Amino acid sequence: MPTRTMAQKRAQAKSDYDAFLAQCPSRQLLDRISDKWVALILAALGSDGPQRSAGDCAGTPRSMRYSELSRRLAGVSQKMLTQTLRSLERDGLVTRTVTPTVPITVTYELTDLGLSLHHVIRGIKNWAEAHMDEVLANREKYDTHTT
Repeated sequence: MPTRTMAQKRAQAKSDYDAFLAQCPSRQLLDRISDKWVALILAALGSDGPQRSAGDCAGTPRSMRYSELSRRLAGVSQKMLTQTLRSLERDGLVTRTVTPTVPITVTYELTDLGLSLHHVIRGIKNWAEAHMDEVLANREKYDTHTT
């Protein structure tokens, strides 16, 4: 068997990725990015604030302090936010910057890789917000017919 370079090995692995296979690493990544807190953090870091309308996807990606993220993500526990931010940093989707001020300032920002995923996540978030009335109506219709 001929020796392959790392680049050749990566190229082969990339062509072998198939999320429908149980052991595929891309499946683990899909598990990670489908988490609600991951999606909301990525959406929050990619916007200037609340949207004006459901279709408004505009916003300039910006860094946010931990406390800003915590306030923006209603219902997230400190433990969950910390764990999620660490996993996003490990995956290269978010960078963490510590500024030696008093008190110390810690900010989080999307990387280029995170920004590319942000656009997809933001679209899904916008779709969910725009179609929630339809989904609720369908749930009600289904529940009355199956009861």
